[in-house]
Amino acid sequence: MTSTAFISSDLLILLPEIVLACGSLFLLLLGVFRQAGGARLVSQGSYFLIFVTALLVLLQPDVRSIAFSGSFIDDGFSRFAKILILLGSGVTLIMAQGYLHRENMDRFEFPVLVLLASLGMMLMVSAGDLISLYMGLELQSLSLYVLAAFKRDSQRATEAGLKYFVLGALASGMLLYGAALIYGFTGTVNFAKLAAFFSAGHGETGLGLIFGLVFLTAGLAFKISAVPFHMWTPDVYEGAPTPVTAFLASSPKIAAMALFIRVLSQPMLGMMEQWQQIIVFIAIASMVLGAFAAIGQHNIKRLMAYSSIGHMGFALVGLAAGTEEGVRAVLIYLALYLAMNFGVFGCILAMRDKNVMLEKIEDLGGLARTRPMMALALAILMFSLAGVPPLAGFFGKFYVFLAAIHSGLYGMAVIGVLASVVGAYYYLRIVKIMYFDEPAAVQTSPMSRSLGIIVSASSVFTLFFFLYPLPVMNITAKAASSLFQ
Repeated sequence: MTSTAFISSDLLILLPEIVLACGSLFLLLLGVFRQAGGARLVSQGSYFLIFVTALLVLLQPDVRSIAFSGSFIDDGFSRFAKILILLGSGVTLIMAQGYLHRENMDRFEFPVLVLLASLGMMLMVSAGDLISLYMGLELQSLSLYVLAAFKRDSQRATEAGLKYFVLGALASGMLLYGAALIYGFTGTVNFAKLAAFFSAGHGETGLGLIFGLVFLTAGLAFKISAVPFHMWTPDVYEGAPTPVTAFLASSPKIAAMALFIRVLSQPMLGMMEQWQQIIVFIAIASMVLGAFAAIGQHNIKRLMAYSSIGHMGFALVGLAAGTEEGVRAVLIYLALYLAMNFGVFGCILAMRDKNVMLEKIEDLGGLARTRPMMALALAILMFSLAGVPPLAGFFGKFYVFLAAIHSGLYGMAVIGVLASVVGAYYYLRIVKIMYFDEPAAVQTSPMSRSLGIIVSASSVFTLFFFLYPLPVMNITAKAASSLFQ
């Protein structure tokens, strides 16, 4: 076969990413040249582009494909993660519409940045070596830094973007240093060759390799806000525009966790004894800190920041198991977390008095009397995030704890259950404020139609997931098995 044929087949494997990249650049040029009215056209084009990209991902052959000498991997695992990422990006753009218009931020750059961040995430989850991993990670990160500071006339947003950029640059440096150490001691950056190297037992006594693994893990832990690399999360969540906060809490978390799974389950599986200790520590620390630090919060976006730290800790419990069952449990958790998260942030976006955004938890006082349907939806989502059966959140935690128990990690499972009980306090506190406190001085405005649809869909899915969980279970099982072939 000629080199041209090789390149052609490689480009077909990367077709969704190529379409998304070319489409993003086209929309950027459209926005630049149209100026007035460009934002609306670019927004509509971005919805269409996300839909087409998702369709191309679904139409990819149901086989494991490798492109560009192993730098890019397309399998069931990456396709599942990509669909979640694109779903998160699309919902973010829909949720942001009304907010951007009210805040005079309706500029064409916003959807373009979301699309470029999504492209970076898609490249991340399909990374086949350490170089493509880093390139995808940086494309995502650079877009997110700008999005966090998108509200240029807000001091809080500017501060959030700067903090995220400085700490993100530090994390990227750590990750790159870890990758350099791994390359230096193994002579390769390719995941398949690294897996062969470690399975042969070469990495058992390499102290430099362990240091490389630690730095690489630290860089990835920053991206999912795992303790002790969580410091940026509360400030960035609070300061960034609310639709950006919703985006940060969804698609980038899924992409980073999927990347974490791929790196540790494929090239580093031979060093499981070493990395399992690190994952167990950061999982326990994240669950405990997420449970206790959120108790004293009064700003609902900061509370959701600590909530996301805790939830990433729960997801890491499945990863620590180091088994196919554990990976499947993590994928189930991420899918359910995405659904719950968008419902909650839809309610947060609806918390406004005329054109003033309300962010204090006390502003939800007596919501059940003024906006009963919104209060009901938010109560369902809070109970689910707390892990109350038979809601979807319970099943997410159940499967990750079950995977940990089957791998003999009893202590971590017990700590996770206790942390979940503690965390239930601040979720149920919100329900108590909505249903039993006196109505707040400010009145929450009616929810827009698009937000209402998103919140309703999220609540219904969360409430009735237990009746028919089979589709999610089957898809995640297939995605997890493709990773271990």
